[in-house]
Amino acid sequence: MSDEAVPGERPEADEDLEPYEKRHKDGSLWARGQRLEGRMHGYWEFFRVDGTLMRSGSLDRDAQVGEWTTYDKSGAPYKVTDFGPPASPDRD
Repeated sequence: MSDEAVPGERPEADEDLEPYEKRHKDGSLWARGQRLEGRMHGYWEFFRVDGTLMRSGSLDRDAQVGEWTTYDKSGAPYKVTDFGPPASPDRD
């Protein structure tokens, strides 16, 4: 495995990522993922109040990227949406 930077990617150290969970009003898990500098970053999962997985995919500093899967109420994949690659690193 190479340590070289890949063009268009911004490497982040694992220690920079903070685990994060958000809950529905009833206390059940609503979302689980990681935050980087206060923004959603990396792989995330979103759940219905009954606990079934509703959606999953990756974010790049709050922006959806790559393929996101939406699941039906039984938890089976229903639809896949491709949000494409992350924006260029100099977008901010």
